[in-house]
Amino acid sequence: MKGVILATLVVIHCAGPSMGAEQPQWGQWQSRNMVSGETNLPERFDPNTGENIKWSVPLGTQTNSSPVIAGGRVLIGTNNGRPRDPRHAGDRGILLCLDEEDGHLHWQLTVPKLQEHRLSDWPNTGICSPATVEDERVYLVNNRGEVMCLDLLGQHNGNDGPFRDEGRHMTPPPASPLPVTMTDADILWIFDIRKELGVHQHDAAHCSVLVDGPLLYVSTSNGVSDNHRSIVARDAPSLIVLEKQTGRLVARDNEHMAPGTIHCTWSSPALGTINNRNLVFFGGGDAVCYAFAIPPVEPAGKTRILKHVWRFDCDPGAPKEDVIRFQDNRRVGPSTITGMPVVVDNRVYITAGGDFWHGKPRCWLKCIDARGRGDITKNAERWSYPLERHCMSTPSVTEDLIFIGDCGRILHCIDTKTGKAHWTHRTRGEIWASTLVADGKVHVGSRGGDFLVLAATREKKVLSQVNLEPVHSTPTAANGVLYVATMERLYAISKANQ
Repeated sequence: MKGVILATLVVIHCAGPSMGAEQPQWGQWQSRNMVSGETNLPERFDPNTGENIKWSVPLGTQTNSSPVIAGGRVLIGTNNGRPRDPRHAGDRGILLCLDEEDGHLHWQLTVPKLQEHRLSDWPNTGICSPATVEDERVYLVNNRGEVMCLDLLGQHNGNDGPFRDEGRHMTPPPASPLPVTMTDADILWIFDIRKELGVHQHDAAHCSVLVDGPLLYVSTSNGVSDNHRSIVARDAPSLIVLEKQTGRLVARDNEHMAPGTIHCTWSSPALGTINNRNLVFFGGGDAVCYAFAIPPVEPAGKTRILKHVWRFDCDPGAPKEDVIRFQDNRRVGPSTITGMPVVVDNRVYITAGGDFWHGKPRCWLKCIDARGRGDITKNAERWSYPLERHCMSTPSVTEDLIFIGDCGRILHCIDTKTGKAHWTHRTRGEIWASTLVADGKVHVGSRGGDFLVLAATREKKVLSQVNLEPVHSTPTAANGVLYVATMERLYAISKANQ
């Protein structure tokens, strides 16, 4: 099933691990580093015996989002396969806001499916995008391709504006609006990507919104037609910038990524510092990694074009024209980027390769010198490491090691300087999620249902393995607790004596 890839899109990185405490965004704040400063996490847990299980709660029947933790709340996207509110029957996108201490429900966002075509909002996929929280505001891209700003406290502090039509928004037409209750989300504003920019969403929307000062950076999920035979919105943007207070459009890219996209654009933006200058990095559906300058905020009514500082084509020998003719060609064809670039010490680490559903299996982890300008494809690559088969994850980078999983069921430990593997480990299933490095350990789950904890060292050491349901979600650590989401359940894991 195609839409479920989207939760596995992993993240960008900067030089050092984050400090412990909250985890309000997928990966470190702005830089997206999947290395956490949390300590004293358990090496093992067992849902059957309850060992080191602080609490667990049921989710929907398909969970493709990753949890974030802020303000005493845990937020995670899922579907409506197990309705918590009897008013909402059938397929919906759901964002749950749970209590950090015991997992009880504070509120939920309920979003009806798009009506026009199942390939615009894949059945039962739910909300794939991880939320981002800042100052009691929740930023999210829902299953309908709407960027939303929500109140972290929900309706408990009143229905704040300017948006006040929650009852209409959570009800599919032609049904009448529902009364708004205390367990419904409080929507502050909405920006409809599809309506405002003519984007053609394919399969599902995915983006972890990046916050930088007054701005939000958002991927648009622009993709191919429903029959996979054409590019519908050839001139639509793949990356946009919104004013976070109002949702007003501030800037958009004009790189024309769509004609080079074999399937869809599902990466998320990140922020990194190169030569003391902040840049926004983005992995395009056309397999090009872009570094954009930060745009100035213009007066209302004026939209700027994002200017790239450099571009790096991750597969320059692949076809660049009429790429749709290579649909379902498993031998040759264009590449794409699904995970995110990771920026560390003036280098970018990024995975690219053939599309999982419609492309060649070849894929790579590449190391790029990020200090150039213009087209740096020919001279910026420092090394390229071949992965096993299709990769949709973002690498986790420590001081000298990189950890990355792929769809060939292999977890890799690679040297950051040489690009050579220290070890590999085979898992039971394809790895769609990203690794989390925390407390000297590597945590990762697979679609085969095995969840592994290994030592984050040059020598391979498996600390524990537990059999769960399939895992599409990246684990998260916050306030001394490890959060692991399977397709159907969320576990909060901590040492029994804490």
